Amino acid sequence: MKVLESVPNFSEGRDARTIEGLRTALTERARLLDVHADRDHHRSVFTVVGREEDLVQSLLSGIACARELIDLRRHDSAHPRIGAADVVPIVALEPDDRERARACAVALAERIGSQLELPVFLYGESAPGRGPAFFRRGGPAELQRRLDAGELRPDFGPPRLDERAGGVIVGARRPLIAFNVNLATDDVEIARAIAAVVRESGGGFPGVRALGLALPSAGHAQVSMNVEDYEAAALHDILERVEAEALARGTEISGSELVGLMPAGAAVAAAGRLLRIDGFDASHVLELQLLGHTEAQG
Repeated sequence: MKVLESVPNFSEGRDARTIEGLRTALTERARLLDVHADRDHHRSVFTVVGREEDLVQSLLSGIACARELIDLRRHDSAHPRIGAADVVPIVALEPDDRERARACAVALAERIGSQLELPVFLYGESAPGRGPAFFRRGGPAELQRRLDAGELRPDFGPPRLDERAGGVIVGARRPLIAFNVNLATDDVEIARAIAAVVRESGGGFPGVRALGLALPSAGHAQVSMNVEDYEAAALHDILERVEAEALARGTEISGSELVGLMPAGAAVAAAGRLLRIDGFDASHVLELQLLGHTEAQG
């Protein structure tokens, strides 16, 4: 059986011992592929893969570790969040595995609610029309107000956020690319203005969610993006637009960063554009061809 991926986001990006504790918990039965920790975002993003039961057990261990070690009452960051284990997506790496991912997400959510006694909110393909921003707006205090007013209720677990650990957002989704562009300015209003232009809700790129953030430790502002469909919105096109918008506002981009991993197809598309090779796609990449041949033989 093919593996599923999860990319849990934890509200801790500064304390090395906590991040190592999360790493240990998450690798109990799953395979760790990547860790990205950021001080200003005060957030760590782990990429793990495994078969359903192994993945669920490792994620439960990681969330339990976060509940024990992370206290949101003492948390300050540039990134919105509602929980110590803020969002835990289950990702189908192949279209045929999307139903498995949805079932795995519900199984995980049920066990978080019953075993860890944390409120769980479904999103993505597990609750169409609801993304993380739906729950994060206003932060934990606003989310608790909505719960108390009966405007919203958890899909699993208790009706109150945990005092220290908050709640958990869980759902199945397609692979996305978390892509941040740094600006050569510390003016966060410029970053917010650019984010408003490039995100889908502002008439920008389809499937792009964007925020403008101030990063005090790094000394610059950032356009932080989730690209939910890299085929509909190519990274190189997004980068070109961000650069043009920055120049129009009297600054420039100073670099970019990838949070976690990205599909090979996105890198191939960018390489083809940069090199101006007509018809360049994954079939022209030696290692991907060899991998496909090996899988076919297996």
